[in-house]
Amino acid sequence: MSDSKNRKIVVAQLSGGNDYLNCVVPYNNPLYYDNRPLVNIPEDRVIPLDDDYGLNPSMQPIKALYDEGKVAIIHGTGYPVPNRSHFRSMDIWHTAEPTTVALEGWLGLALKQIDPKGENPVAGVNFGAGLSKAMAASGVPVACVSNLDSYGLMPHMQDDARRERVLDVFKNMYSQAIGSGPVMDYLTQTGLDALRGADIINSVSQKYSSTVEYAPNSFARSMRNAAQVLQADIGTRVCYTQHGSFDAHTNGINLQAGLLEDVSGGIYDFYADMKEHDQSEDVLIFVFSEFGRRVNDNGDGTDHGSGGVAFVIGDGVQGGHHSYYPSLQAKDLVEGDLAFNLDFRSVYTELLEDWLEVDPRPIVKGEYEKVGFLKN
Repeated sequence: MSDSKNRKIVVAQLSGGNDYLNCVVPYNNPLYYDNRPLVNIPEDRVIPLDDDYGLNPSMQPIKALYDEGKVAIIHGTGYPVPNRSHFRSMDIWHTAEPTTVALEGWLGLALKQIDPKGENPVAGVNFGAGLSKAMAASGVPVACVSNLDSYGLMPHMQDDARRERVLDVFKNMYSQAIGSGPVMDYLTQTGLDALRGADIINSVSQKYSSTVEYAPNSFARSMRNAAQVLQADIGTRVCYTQHGSFDAHTNGINLQAGLLEDVSGGIYDFYADMKEHDQSEDVLIFVFSEFGRRVNDNGDGTDHGSGGVAFVIGDGVQGGHHSYYPSLQAKDLVEGDLAFNLDFRSVYTELLEDWLEVDPRPIVKGEYEKVGFLKN
């Protein structure tokens, strides 16, 4: 495995509840087709992984990586007393706290251990509109980027000298506010971090060169942006993005297919890009969703479920299946849902301790058995 100080993680959040059963398809189980007479993937369209399970036909790029041993499929992820609210369930995943509403995210707390003084304003970079709660923690600066190609402070100013004068005014204003109270100190530090982060990230795209052609969709753009930032070697350890919504109450097959095509292609191109630059050994991609969907279809869609699937992708994984696919037997379902069999905090524990090399216990609030998806 790579040097721990150089290891990075890119987290891809599949918002809205990715349909586990139609993502990793139990195509050799008649109960799958019995429960889903309409919203199913026909056996002849499944991309087989083995005699029992296969991938959604939109995931051929992931299958290519799987065949190289680069994809760990983490089955049955979830948490005790599942919650079918998008907002609450995602909040649980973001904070690793299923029983109370927490204020700090698991990755934000990891960044606090990595950079306890908050000296690097780009140790964490969030791609997309709004900061994910997973990245939020007191004293942890995170750069939020919608589009790297147009990112920066006052990019509309074409006169560089004038722009620098304006930015100097802001820097002076923020600096003078230090020491005037806890609220102003927080706002001041946030402002200064934003200025420093913008200065660092602003030049990243100018240094980037790649033969990889990413698809023209928002997820692929975020993955390309992540590749640019990580290859620039500016000290970024965590990148975060999301795609969706996967909330397929209707038109389930087509909606999921299009989104999984975006995600699979973006991940494949990102991996190829990092490999082209001899940096693929240093990065993992972690893909998750807040929950799966119900076992029975509701016509042409599915409703909110519980047990789901996650993926960890990269050179550092033990490829293949981890944990086990939940039972589809009626007696084993939880109110019509797949029962989770792996607490997601076990996944976090392994990523935090064995990849990022931070102490997971204060982040996941306890000790959880590791899954074994990382190489020794």
